Amino acid sequence: MKQSIITAFLGRTQDRFSEYQKPTELRERLSMVQQIDGVTGIEIVYPYETGEAAETKVLMAEMGLEFAAVNANIKKETKWVPGALSRPDASLRQQAVEVIKQAKDYAEAVGAPLVTCCPLSDGFDNLFQVDYPKAWKYMIDSVAEAADYLPEIPLFIEYKINETRVNCHLDTCAKTIVFLKEVQNSATGITIDFGHSLLAKENPAQVLALCEQSNIDYYLHTNDNDWQFDWDLIGGSRNFLHTVEFFFYAKEFGYDKFFTADASPRIFDMVSFFTEHAEMNKAIWNIVEKMDRDKYRRLMHEEKYMDLMKLVRKEIYRL
Repeated sequence: MKQSIITAFLGRTQDRFSEYQKPTELRERLSMVQQIDGVTGIEIVYPYETGEAAETKVLMAEMGLEFAAVNANIKKETKWVPGALSRPDASLRQQAVEVIKQAKDYAEAVGAPLVTCCPLSDGFDNLFQVDYPKAWKYMIDSVAEAADYLPEIPLFIEYKINETRVNCHLDTCAKTIVFLKEVQNSATGITIDFGHSLLAKENPAQVLALCEQSNIDYYLHTNDNDWQFDWDLIGGSRNFLHTVEFFFYAKEFGYDKFFTADASPRIFDMVSFFTEHAEMNKAIWNIVEKMDRDKYRRLMHEEKYMDLMKLVRKEIYRL
């Protein structure tokens, strides 16, 4: 199990009410990652954290860390607050596409395996606010152009039901699969955030199976929440069995990318918070590795539901 952290969470963050933690530079953030046992990679946010590619590559080598992904941020700038890839203004869409292309250039330069992008501002707050078919086509065309560029660096799209818009255009895994089928580029995939899946009232493990059956590649973010808000809590701290099942299918399907912590310490000590997150993930992964997955799936096929529940009680909950 390879674990990584989105480095933006190792510095100052904020919400509508307050700011949390102190500002940090990239070297400080990487130094903190080094202190977290079991974490060997990072997802870095382009262009706000990255700096000059050659220098960052040297710094990563010095720290003994790997890149899990480069995160192309197309929601921070004021011009993209109402949307980026779905806007009627072609120049605004093109500027967002260029950021993704530049993130791909950066990924190639530093040796990162993929670019991920979460178009959170693309959506709507009011009814009769956007032209749905045109917005959908604009997004398809924009992502298709970005995906066509430097296809050896695949582009993964992250969905979320809401925030920053009341309704995001890409709000569920199924809709994102339909979207990528329209994009028609094999150098694409879906970033599955465990917490985003819960918010969409999905079963995260079933989402993995849906992508697998649809021949859609995926990259995984780990965290947890209460199904009501994207709290980005320590993985497995609220939805333990869902996390076990999520890892079960990741193991079953041979997932070999990083499990990246998209979690937010807020009031907690950052190193301690991410250490506990990594330890929880590792402990759950160890449970999954000891499970007889063939036996579980055979009992599923045979519809022996109480035999399965007994296994869950004894082997997972250990009661």
